[in-house]
Amino acid sequence: MRKVVFLSFLMALGIEAAMACTNLIVGKKASVDGSVMCTYNCDGFGFSGSLSYSPSGRHEPGELIEIRGWGASHKGRYVKQVEYTYNVVGLMNEKQVTIVETTFDGRLELVNQEGLLDYFSLMRLALQRSSTAREAIKCMAELVEEYGYNSSGETLTICDPNEAWIMEIIGKGPGNNGAVWVALRIPDDCICAHANISRIRQFPLEKKGKYASISSKNLKHINRPEVECVYAADVISFAKEWGFYSGKDEDFSFRDAYCPIDFENVRYADARVWSFFRHHYSHEEMDKYLPYINGEFDKCDHLPLWIKPDKPLSLRDLQNDMRDHFEGTPLDMTADMTAGPWGMPIRPLPMHFKDSDSIPYFRERPIATQQSGFTMTCQMRSWLPDDVGGVTWFNCDDANMVAYVPLYCCITQVPDCFRPENNPRTEFSDKSAFWMNNWVANMVYPRYSMMIGDLRKAQNELEDYYFADQDSVLTAIKEMMPADRRTYLNQKSIAYADRMMTRWDKLAKYLIVRYNDQIVRRVDENGQFLRWGHDRPGYDQQFIDAIGKTTGERYRLKEVIKRRER
Repeated sequence: MRKVVFLSFLMALGIEAAMACTNLIVGKKASVDGSVMCTYNCDGFGFSGSLSYSPSGRHEPGELIEIRGWGASHKGRYVKQVEYTYNVVGLMNEKQVTIVETTFDGRLELVNQEGLLDYFSLMRLALQRSSTAREAIKCMAELVEEYGYNSSGETLTICDPNEAWIMEIIGKGPGNNGAVWVALRIPDDCICAHANISRIRQFPLEKKGKYASISSKNLKHINRPEVECVYAADVISFAKEWGFYSGKDEDFSFRDAYCPIDFENVRYADARVWSFFRHHYSHEEMDKYLPYINGEFDKCDHLPLWIKPDKPLSLRDLQNDMRDHFEGTPLDMTADMTAGPWGMPIRPLPMHFKDSDSIPYFRERPIATQQSGFTMTCQMRSWLPDDVGGVTWFNCDDANMVAYVPLYCCITQVPDCFRPENNPRTEFSDKSAFWMNNWVANMVYPRYSMMIGDLRKAQNELEDYYFADQDSVLTAIKEMMPADRRTYLNQKSIAYADRMMTRWDKLAKYLIVRYNDQIVRRVDENGQFLRWGHDRPGYDQQFIDAIGKTTGERYRLKEVIKRRER
C-alpha cells in the first residue's frame, strides 16, 4: 500500500492565519462579461503570504494521503486517495473550480478535536478531486462524514465557471463524527458576501418528489440543475438535540442556531458585507440596515444574503471593493481624528481598548487590512478553455496596497516571488512579494494621504497593463495546442509577477527619496525630481481641528509685538 504525505496549506501558519477573512461573490449574470467571480483576503498576523501549488496526477489503487493539519496531531491517520487529482494553483484548480473561506467560529463547544479534517485540508482535497462546484460540495460532505471535521464554524464560497454557492459548516462536538452544514446556490444575477459571521438563515427544505432542495441522504441528485439547496440531513434535528432550537423546521435559521449574533460579530463582520453591498446598490436602501450594524437588533436583525446590484460588476470593480475602508459611509475610517495626522484608514490592534478612565472603545474592521497575508480575486469564464478561462489575480499583503497579478489556473510553475521558500516569515527578502509589498505599505501607512497617490499611480499602471494585455493573450492562444498553451500561460504568469516586483522596487526607492524627513520633494511634469524645492504639507485639516479641542491653549499661537528698544 503506497502512502503519500499531504500538508495542509496553512499548516505552518497556525490557526490564526485565516481567522479573519473576507469573501465577495458575483454570479455570472451580475458581472459585466459573464464571469463568475469571487475574492479572498486571508487576514492574520504572524505569517508571510505565498501561493500554494499541487500538481495533477494519477494514483495507484490503495494509495493513502497522510493528513497533517493545524489542529491536534493526527500522525498516522490517512485519507484514501482517488484515481486522479487536478492541478491546483492557490485556491483554483485546472477546471476553474474555486473554494475560498471565512471563519465564523460559532458555538465552540461543537469543535471536535478528534475529527481528522480541518477546513483548509477539506478545501484542498475538494479542489484536487472536483470538476464542478456541485462535485466539491458533495466531496466535502462525504469527506467529513467519513473522516470527521475538527474546525469551528466556517463559511465557504464554492464557484465554477457557471455557478456560485455559499456553504456553511460546523462540527458536532467531541465524540461525534461528521458535521452539520447547508449550501445554497447564489442566483446568477446577484452578488453575495461573507466575512466571519454565519450568513445563512432560513433555507428551503426537501419535498418528496421535488429536487429544488435535497438533504445529504440524496446527494446522488446534486447534479440535477434544479437543485439549488443541499443540507445535512440532521442539521435541524441536531440543533434541537443540543438545545439550540425548538421551533418548527420550516422556521429554522442556521445562523441563529449555530452562530448567535451580538454587536461585536455584526460590527466587525457583517459591516464589511454591508459596505460591499452599498457600493452596488442604493445607498438610501442599504443605510436602512445601519441599526443592525449599530447593534439595534430590535429594529433590524440581519442583512439580505444576496442582492441584485444596480448594474453588473467588472473584475476591477471587485478589486476596488477589496480595498474598502468604509470610505463615504458613516463608518468612514479616514473621516475623524482617529485617522491621525494624515488620514490613515487602518488601525492598530487590539480591537478593544480603554481610556485612562477605563471607558471601553472599539476600532472598526474594514475589508482591507494591514494584516492580510495574501489577497486574490478569482475569475471563472465558461466560454473559454479552462486553462485560460480561470484566472487568479493574486498578490501578498494588504489588498489596498498591492497590484493584483493575473495567474492562470493551468500553470505548473509558481512565480519565484510567490513561492513559499522565497517568503520567509522572519527575514526580509527582496525576492519576496510579501516583503516588497510590506516595505512599500509600511512607508505609506503613517503618512497615508500624503503618499497614497504615488502608490495608486504604480498600482494603476500595473493593473492597466495586465488588463490591456488580456486581449493579446486570448488572441495568442487561439491556434495553440493545449500543451503549447499551458507553456505560454506559464511564461505569461511569471512575466507578470516579475513586472510587479520590478515596479514595486522602483516605487519603494522613489518613496524614500520623495518623502524623506517629512517633506515632499517637488517633481516636474514627467515625475522627475527637481534639484531644488520641496513642500511641507503639514497635518490633515481634521487632525488640526482636533488639536485645539484636545489640547486647549497649549499650542495656540499668541501674537507677540516686539518693540525695538531705543
